[in-house]
Amino acid sequence: MKLLSLFLSSLLAVSAVAADRPNILWLTSEDHGPHMGCYGDTYADTPNVDALAAKGMLFKHAWSCAPVCAAARTTIITGMYSPSTGGEHMRSMVAMPKGTKMYPQFLREAGYYCTNNSKEDYNLQKPEGVWDESSGKASWKNRKDGQPFFAIFNETCSHESQLRKRPHVAIHDPAKVRVPAYHPDTPEVRQDWAQYYDQVTLADASAGRRLKEIEEAGLAEDTIVFYYADHGSGMPRNKRWPCNSGLQVPMVVYFPPKWKHLAPKEYGAGVKSDRLVSFVDLAPTLLSLIGVQPPEWMQGHAFAGKFQTELQSYVYGFRGRMDERYDCVRSVTDGRFVYLRNYMPHLSQGQHVNYQFETPSTRVWRQLYDAGKLTPEQSIFWKVPKDPEELYDLQSDPDEVHNLASRPEHADTLAKMRAAQEGLALKIRDAGMVSEGEMHHRPEGTTPYDMAHDDKLYPLARIVKAAGAASSMKPDAIADLKAGFADKDSAIRYWSAMGILMRGKDGVEAARQELTAAARDSSTYVAVVANWALAKYGNDYDRPAALTKLVNLANWSEHDVFTSMSALNAIGDLGDKAKPAAEQLKALPAKGESPDGRFSGYVARLLGDLRGEKVAGGDAEGAPEPNKKARKKGKK
Repeated sequence: MKLLSLFLSSLLAVSAVAADRPNILWLTSEDHGPHMGCYGDTYADTPNVDALAAKGMLFKHAWSCAPVCAAARTTIITGMYSPSTGGEHMRSMVAMPKGTKMYPQFLREAGYYCTNNSKEDYNLQKPEGVWDESSGKASWKNRKDGQPFFAIFNETCSHESQLRKRPHVAIHDPAKVRVPAYHPDTPEVRQDWAQYYDQVTLADASAGRRLKEIEEAGLAEDTIVFYYADHGSGMPRNKRWPCNSGLQVPMVVYFPPKWKHLAPKEYGAGVKSDRLVSFVDLAPTLLSLIGVQPPEWMQGHAFAGKFQTELQSYVYGFRGRMDERYDCVRSVTDGRFVYLRNYMPHLSQGQHVNYQFETPSTRVWRQLYDAGKLTPEQSIFWKVPKDPEELYDLQSDPDEVHNLASRPEHADTLAKMRAAQEGLALKIRDAGMVSEGEMHHRPEGTTPYDMAHDDKLYPLARIVKAAGAASSMKPDAIADLKAGFADKDSAIRYWSAMGILMRGKDGVEAARQELTAAARDSSTYVAVVANWALAKYGNDYDRPAALTKLVNLANWSEHDVFTSMSALNAIGDLGDKAKPAAEQLKALPAKGESPDGRFSGYVARLLGDLRGEKVAGGDAEGAPEPNKKARKKGKK
């Protein structure tokens, strides 16, 4: 009798929770922007999401924060910007900040059955107890009777890998596709864009099937639905680049009448909201929907539910390491203007990321650039150096190809956006303002997030100032950069070396003495940059020694994987100046310890590029668990 009483009490508790809280369904898809009918795209064929938007609402200005999958999902799962946790770099696998949780843990504690079907792909080490089930079989159907659910169904058919898969049965006519101003109008580009639209149509059909399942189960009036994609399209200059084309995603929400009181304030059938939202807002919004106040450490803003916040003035994006290639970019939009701060302007947007070059459009685009057959707008992607700052007006320039940053009439807008970007970096304690290896090693037993909140370990204001001076490309910054080589903090020395490298031959001639000393710096990350500068822009005496040192630093058996990757990227940038090291490069190991199994192929790909060999691999999952030994070899 006692057991029966306990069983009935449990059922009543579950029923009470179910009556008090909505089911929540997330339908997500990979690698596609707002190329859908509900967003005004007449070339698209997306009837299911269009119908959802007609009875629900869409956000006109939704940003994914990151233009690549793992970094974007890392932002979602924590409700924190990935640069604040150290999770901005692909497969970096850093530890979760102390005292934090992934959002499904909050939902499960509130009685929800939480499922993920099926991709996880975070750049953070996942704690225990995140999901009730996370697999290709996970479904809300497996919950207890009456238990409220939170369920994700992630559609992969629109992924970058599928827009270039051949043979292919066409749905859209390539002749009718709109080619953006940054792409050359070639048969390959038209084919890839048309096939991308085909895959978006398939993703839409998948969403339709999931919605039908909910309807047939009689749950439609109890289920809040979100549809969104994980970042911009898989086409080059969309995926991996943190401008609007890489970050803007479709985001459609539907609140049944029963739960309309939880909807955004501007919600209504067919409404197109001007509210600025981004992925960092999703976790606090979920907690708000179930009546749980988001913790203070979450950096996003709830846009629905009991704890809904006021409208935000900006949303933010970022770019760190993309597979085997390094970069550091931060971006901001107010819905009209898009601002990008390139902290490494000496690196092209179109760095040779192996996986990106598997797309025919990328290869033909590069070939036409090398042949001098592109327009100025089409050449921006490959140009070196990049502009230190970029400013685009989406109203007059939706393809973001006319940089307004140097225009006097936009000086106030530029200053406002720059202040917003730097303000966020200081507010969230951006841990990505140092080299990746430094970010892993500097914490001294804590996490990158917790390290970044200790000003003694991480003097962020000084580091941001040094990075800004280095990347400004202003000649009058050289004196401060030279002085920075004597700083006790290796991050300041790193940015001083970077700033001299960015200024080319003039910079090296002005700071040869400081660079020569920095080439032997106790920080291998500083030493890589100093030797890179000397090998590329130094004199006949500098170059041989610097190249030899870079090859030694690239040896994975002697240094950590971050040093090895940094050195190999530097050697790759030398072009013909690296030829004297060809035999030495052949002897370097392509295997070693790394933070994650999916990370392990990066060194092999860099070596393959240098040796003229093709090495397969890219944006994939299913690799072994992280190897934590990789972090033990770093030098401060």
